[in-house]
Amino acid sequence: MSKIALVDDDRNILTSVAITLEAEGFEVETYNDGQAALDAFNKKMPDMAVFDIKMPRMDGMDLLQRVRQKSKMPVIFLTSKDDEIDEVLGLRMGADDYVKKPFSQRLLVERIRALLRRQDAISGDAAGTEVEETKLMVRGNLTMDPLRHSVSWKGLDVSLTVTEFLLLQALAQRPGFVKSRDQLMDVAYDDQVYVDDRTIDSHIKRLRKKMRMVDNEFSAIETLYGIGYRYNEE
Repeated sequence: MSKIALVDDDRNILTSVAITLEAEGFEVETYNDGQAALDAFNKKMPDMAVFDIKMPRMDGMDLLQRVRQKSKMPVIFLTSKDDEIDEVLGLRMGADDYVKKPFSQRLLVERIRALLRRQDAISGDAAGTEVEETKLMVRGNLTMDPLRHSVSWKGLDVSLTVTEFLLLQALAQRPGFVKSRDQLMDVAYDDQVYVDDRTIDSHIKRLRKKMRMVDNEFSAIETLYGIGYRYNEE
């Protein structure tokens, strides 16, 4: 049973979403603000979390920043319809997805399930035996180990979220071949979940930024405007 943490200062949202998730078989912990959630996470991290962005004491952005210092746990942001800047900033900081308020609880459940499935696949928990996707992949200066969810560039470790890892893996599997945004959406999101092009673009920007933290000349991910992205082996 996966444990989901819900962090929101709106008690109505906490109650209704918790009831829905528990009916779906999840264990749910609820918190009214970011500080209360962080205190609990310092004792034991949940399997994934849903954060509201605007909260008292510690907002969702600050909470995510603290969590990312110690965990790659999948995180979904809840944002208001006018918080477009916050959505992009949140993704750049390492959130895996976002859902706009008011939202369909069914959509939120599907996104939670999609992230948990990807987390299981990457950790190897869902595979009884080693398969091709869990073998070490080396592409020039890039080394990826899906079983351990580890990435290195020129021998230096790079910390990626689940979504970032899957996007980089999809691009690097066939260097020189273009992946459209639609193809990358299929990799990163369940087919029942709709996201727009900007979401993929935001993940790619965050991915590049992380790679450039270890190599400021990193340029292996090329943008083909109007088409998609391509990995060029270095």
